[in-house]
Amino acid sequence: MSQERIKEVKADFNKALGRLEDALSEDVSKGSIVVDGTIQRFEFTFELAWKLMKLVLAYNGIEAVSIIKEQDIQLIIMDIMMPKMDGIRATLKIRETKNIPIIILSAKSEDTDKIMGLNIGADDYITKPFNPLELIARVNSQLRRYTTLGSQVKKIEVYQNGGLVVDDESKEVKVDGEIVKLTPVEYKIILFLIKNMGKVFSIDQIYENVWEEPSYNAQNTVTVHIRRIREKIEINPKEPKYLKVVWGIGYKMERH
Repeated sequence: MSQERIKEVKADFNKALGRLEDALSEDVSKGSIVVDGTIQRFEFTFELAWKLMKLVLAYNGIEAVSIIKEQDIQLIIMDIMMPKMDGIRATLKIRETKNIPIIILSAKSEDTDKIMGLNIGADDYITKPFNPLELIARVNSQLRRYTTLGSQVKKIEVYQNGGLVVDDESKEVKVDGEIVKLTPVEYKIILFLIKNMGKVFSIDQIYENVWEEPSYNAQNTVTVHIRRIREKIEINPKEPKYLKVVWGIGYKMERH
């Protein structure tokens, strides 16, 4: 990219900065996120993000896992092609102990990697090359959801359906008395469905209520998350007791 083009991009970013600062909450602007260190080569791309939140760079997957253990991180941007330990394995390792939002980066031709990333715990993905403002918007959306989860006062704090219990005060999900570890997005999906027990929702409705943005080609994203939840809460995921599919329509929480 020429120097002239870089200057033009920077100018566009500066114009958008005011709008983004207004859109971002004070709490979100103080967040810390880990990103693939190679992004530093395109520092102009992240000029806005540097001003809005603290970035912690990790230059390989092993370093990313170490940083997550040692620092208070609110979100991770994980490139699948990280050296030493790739993004898929690093995400799997992080998910053993942390439920913070993870956004994976992948090339357009790597659909399999994107689906695999969602399967093992990522909350969102974005393809490369990406629009920097879109990435910042996705970061903002995930941080806002993560930092405000549970901040609203609810009349009912505990939802129960047979052996499935969702405690919205402690943010715990239990199945037959055993705690089940869910990611923030998985938790929002199961909370949304159990609060509307018996009601059928289309994939677009689930996406728009959980991700809080318009649904566009959300089929794979929602389906992967539902499958992942089933694997954690169902005795037999292939014959689910709680999360039922209504063919041609969507999903519902079956009442027990």
